[in-house]
Amino acid sequence: MNWQYIREKLKPIADGLFGKQRMPRYERPHYDIRPLEYMLERLVNIPDTSWQNYAFSREPLNGKFSDAQRTEWTRKAIDCGKDYAGKFTNKYGTDDPELLARKIGLDVYYPQYPEKTDRVLFADFVMPNRINIFMDAVYRAQKYLRRNNVKKSLGDISIQKIILAHEIFHFVEDKYQHEIFTRTEKIRLWTLGPLHNDSGIFALGEIAAMSFTQSLNHLQYSPYVMDVFLVYDYSAEEASGLYEEIMQFAGLTP
Repeated sequence: MNWQYIREKLKPIADGLFGKQRMPRYERPHYDIRPLEYMLERLVNIPDTSWQNYAFSREPLNGKFSDAQRTEWTRKAIDCGKDYAGKFTNKYGTDDPELLARKIGLDVYYPQYPEKTDRVLFADFVMPNRINIFMDAVYRAQKYLRRNNVKKSLGDISIQKIILAHEIFHFVEDKYQHEIFTRTEKIRLWTLGPLHNDSGIFALGEIAAMSFTQSLNHLQYSPYVMDVFLVYDYSAEEASGLYEEIMQFAGLTP
């Protein structure tokens, strides 16, 4: 996998860490490159609820929501993720994502790269019980943890366990889809007499997955920080652009 290939796969910046949307007629902007340490020091201090606008910016139906709805849904999704992390930790006697994955019957694979995709992926969940963690991204990011100021911001973490925990939550969503908040909460798109169209809200699952991941890995910051951290080695400019976007959505100066 060469550099040109990586740069093509990184478009658009809106994909983020776990995002899967592609914006139409995307033109890649240019950003001033910022040091990784500088960005992480600021990102880890953003409160969990202040990631709300960034999270919903990846939601296809975002324009149909009010600020009050986003705020309420964010709170409920965060609580949902924490709640299921607690339930699974208590039921299976561990909060280690790798051990938990084995206990709940997930098959976890660690290929170097994804196959047949038009974007960079760090992991994916394949129903019913397979998770792929793509190790190219893990290896690229691990070397930065040897930097004192990076480790000071992120702590003593396992990148692959953070990624794995996020994908475990998507298995949880599928398993409990008839009762879990992130799947049962709907928005009515239209009504015509007795007919109506209700839709799920993609962002809720992502917010809850981040909360689930944060709980299992005992992180003092939102795992959304990984969007910038994991992208940085592929493109410092793209990571800097994500950083600017996140800070603006949080109402902060980049």
